[in-house]
Formats: sequence, C-alpha cells, structure tokens
Amino acid sequence: MIELAWLWSPFTLIGAAGQVARNAMQRGLTGPLGTVGATHIRFLFGFPFSLLFLAGVLFVTGDAWPSLSQAFWPWLVLGALMQIAGTALMLAAMTERSFVVTTAYIKTEPIQAAAFGFAFLGDHLTIVKVVAIVIATFGVIVTALRPGGSKSFADLRPTLLGLAAAAAAAAAFALSAVGFRGAILNVHGVSFVTSASFTLVCGLLLQTVLLTSYLIARDREVLRAIMRLWKPSLFAGFMGAFASQFWYLAFALTAVANVRTLALVEVLLAQGVAYYSFKQPLSLREFVGIVLIVIGVALLVAT
Repeated sequence: MIELAWLWSPFTLIGAAGQVARNAMQRGLTGPLGTVGATHIRFLFGFPFSLLFLAGVLFVTGDAWPSLSQAFWPWLVLGALMQIAGTALMLAAMTERSFVVTTAYIKTEPIQAAAFGFAFLGDHLTIVKVVAIVIATFGVIVTALRPGGSKSFADLRPTLLGLAAAAAAAAAFALSAVGFRGAILNVHGVSFVTSASFTLVCGLLLQTVLLTSYLIARDREVLRAIMRLWKPSLFAGFMGAFASQFWYLAFALTAVANVRTLALVEVLLAQGVAYYSFKQPLSLREFVGIVLIVIGVALLVAT
C-alpha cells in the first residue's frame, strides 16, 4: 500500500476527466428525461459495467470474496443516498446556470465541510481558513450575479436557484465522498483495488434499486423514456462507472480532502467542454470568479 500510495493522484485525474464527460452527457439528457431520469441513468446503466470491473479485478488480483465489517453498510447507505441527492441537485443547477459555472460552484465542497464542522462540531477555524472562505465565497458571488438589467426577483430567480442547488449539491457530494471512503475502509481481506471495486458495485446496486423503485411507483413514463434513449444513456452510464471506479481507487489510498482538492481540475475541463460542446463562452467576470473559487478552495485545504 505504501509503495502504491502515490497512485491516488493519477486515479483522481482520470476520475475527474471521466466525470466531466459524464456530467456533459447527463446534462444533455435532462431535457427528455427530467432531473430524476437523467440522475438514474448513471446508476442503472453504470451498474452492469461495475460488475465487469469487479470481475476483471478479481481475476487479475486473485483476491477471494471480501469480508465486511458491520460499519460497511451504514457508510455505504450514506454515500449512496448523498450521491443521488447531489447528482439531482447538480443537474437542476445546470438547467439554471452554465455547465462550467455549476461545476465551479460544486468545487466549493471543501468550504461546505469547513462550515459544517464549525457550526455543528465546533471545529476551530484559523484566520487563514476564514480568509480562504471569504475569497471563494466572493468568487461565487462574482460568477453568479449578472451585471446590469432589472434586479427584480424574477430576474434573480435563476441565479438564486442555481446557486442554492449547486451549494446543496456540494454539501451532498462532500458527505457522499466521506461515506464511500468509510465503506471502502471497512472491506477487509483483499487489495485496495478490490475494496474499491466491491464498494462501487454495492453502491450502484443500492442506488439502482432505490431509483427504479421510485420511478415504478411514481413515474413509469420516465423509465420508458430511459429505455427509448438507451444508446446515449448506456454511454453515460459507462462513463459514470468508469469515473467512479477511479474516484474509489483514490479514496482507498488517501483522504477525501486530497482527492477533492486535486479534482479542481474539473473546473478547467468543464470550461473546455462548455466552450466546444455547448457553445458557452466564459466571460471575463465568470473567469475571475472561478479563479477566486479555485484559489479559495485550494488555500482552505492547504492550511
């Protein structure tokens, strides 16, 4: 494990690239499938690929079936539920704001963790951390608010909804990452690769069952729409499972904070996707805001 610990860095970079691609595909499917339907495809179509990943890992490593501690399941449930919530909130935010700006909002995830720790656990915040939070928060404001025009609630509504949804998504993803790392660390008797792969299979299975059951009970037409769009959904599911596989490998090797800090490269990747795929050029104001967010988050985690 010690010799392989450095691998968390390339694992994170690969996972970040895969996640940007998956987010772009899901965003394009939000219109025909709705937020819940677009959220579901990453789980429903990702699960079969996770099984293939696990089978390949078991074959290559020669690991036996893993043993689990009792803490595995609570951590897994926390991670799975928060990931569902975070994905849905992220897609909702993308309908109100641009792809790259939403990704930048969600990268305030470490700020959410610091705020929750201070509010609920009394965690001490140094002056440097407070400054970091102020810088990143100012970056969010600069990025979100449109200059000029009417300041009525109707005009501000998209900004406020997008900001609220993305902030909530950041909190959900922070809890999700902690939950999945906790689950991975409670898989015993196997290599870290098998621990990560097994956790991915269990998480996607739980999420698939939960969302499929919900749609059967509440909106079967969405399930039918998903089946009609199975080709793009299948690729989105593959990219989701691919990205998650590498996220989990990184979580197995290092702390969540390290992974999420390096994952800030998603902001740059998202900017490229937004420009070339969605024809969403980044204004100077948005660029300055995103730079401030990245500086603030990086300073927060580094201190």
